[in-house]
Amino acid sequence: MTSDNGKIDNLMQQAQGLERRILAAHRQDRLVLYSEFSRTLTRLRVAGGRVPSRMQRLEQMLGEEAAEEMFDNMPV
Repeated sequence: MTSDNGKIDNLMQQAQGLERRILAAHRQDRLVLYSEFSRTLTRLRVAGGRVPSRMQRLEQMLGEEAAEEMFDNMPV
């Protein structure tokens, strides 16, 4: 069980570091970090960790920004 807690702690630290980088970054840089952030949160969930609501909201916001960016770049 201690190993799982260590893994969860490590994933949480990674997520917090990415969160800080995302919040300090410009839009394009945030979108680059989005996939890594989302993967880290998924790994945290799978390991049994709880993802804070602020990180869930950030993940959702980044997903919406990524979708907007995809449609903004589609030829008409």
